[in-house]
Amino acid sequence: MPTSHCKEALSDVWGRLNNSIIVRGEGSYILDDQGNRYLDFTSGIGVTATGHCHPQIVGAIESQASQLLFGQMNCMLPEITLRYATALRGKTPDSIETFFFSNSGAEAVEGAVKLARIATGRPNVIAFEGGFHGRTAMTMALTSSKKVYREGFQPLPAGVFFAPFPNSFYYGWSRKETVRFCLGQLERLLQTQSSAEETAAIIIEPVLGEGGFVPAPAEFLLGLREICDRTGILLIVDEIQSGFGRTGKMWAHEHSGISPDILTIAKGIASGLPMSAIGASHELMSRWTPGSHGGTYGGGSAISMAAALATLEVIENEQLIENARVAGSLLKERLELIVTKYSGTVDVRGQGLMVGVELMRDGKPDKATAINIQADCLKNKLLILICGTGGNVLRWLPPLNVSEQEIDIACKTFELALENSVS
Repeated sequence: MPTSHCKEALSDVWGRLNNSIIVRGEGSYILDDQGNRYLDFTSGIGVTATGHCHPQIVGAIESQASQLLFGQMNCMLPEITLRYATALRGKTPDSIETFFFSNSGAEAVEGAVKLARIATGRPNVIAFEGGFHGRTAMTMALTSSKKVYREGFQPLPAGVFFAPFPNSFYYGWSRKETVRFCLGQLERLLQTQSSAEETAAIIIEPVLGEGGFVPAPAEFLLGLREICDRTGILLIVDEIQSGFGRTGKMWAHEHSGISPDILTIAKGIASGLPMSAIGASHELMSRWTPGSHGGTYGGGSAISMAAALATLEVIENEQLIENARVAGSLLKERLELIVTKYSGTVDVRGQGLMVGVELMRDGKPDKATAINIQADCLKNKLLILICGTGGNVLRWLPPLNVSEQEIDIACKTFELALENSVS
């Protein structure tokens, strides 16, 4: 059967940036079956953190494949899983010392909510407007970045309440005013909708992902930590997209100096293999009754574990966190210069190599221009994504080992696309 016919065997539910059939990836580039070479500044939505097919990752997978493919965690304890858990423990805050592994970010968030509820004996969870936490029933209930993720699937699980996320650009206020307002609204929520005594956890992305690549101010995260400490509410920090060096630190919450009670991680964890984790203290994890949570593949895929261990080694040995910081600063500087040609209001924001460019015109999200820019970039073999509630934020997620030359190519392509869209 010709390759082109295979598309009919796939569900149309996947929205897709590019319908080309890709056959190979190398570094920051992917190649399709027609020989076209694309500069990939999506990294598979932050998954291929070390670039496509990093030789050390590939080597680790090949080596592990000849020894053990899978060892179900209820039946045996794979040695590679122990090695990885120990290595990961050395990269997380002191408050995070024990891990439960699963397959996807949504599974990690779902498990984190279960853990918070069983540990506290409280039913409710507070999330933030604009957040994205997954597509399972519980994680859809926690998600409010776009209506498409919830539309048609409601009613969703109960016990979820939303507080405003501190987005100064959205409110049009200073950072200080925005933080004060949002912390005040959270305190009000605890007085009017879900008391502290019935709230198990507060979950937050330290940098909104689908919601528009908005970093939470350090003052807000510190205020959140204080509220949780005072009330006994557990703080779940969702680092699924922002973790593993993406923001110029190992974890985005490190920019504020806080420590989470529960950490959820995925995406860049294994350089392209499906894997995620929940991290917490040993004392907190021990409140789970054995057998009350699990999963067939969680922790058992020796291949994913080998890739994850190699990913940590590459991040450290190649100083990719530092590269994310330096390259991210360069990318932001270049983008800030380019968008001066845009006649509307624009905000360039982010940390490290997690950068968003929000376009506004006449006080409204300029979705049309964002779509035109994305399409023009695609035509010129640059892949970038769009996010934000209004569909007007161009998001930049190159691999952590992106080069200055590749940033230069991407920015020139973007500049041309912007010029074409506003001419």
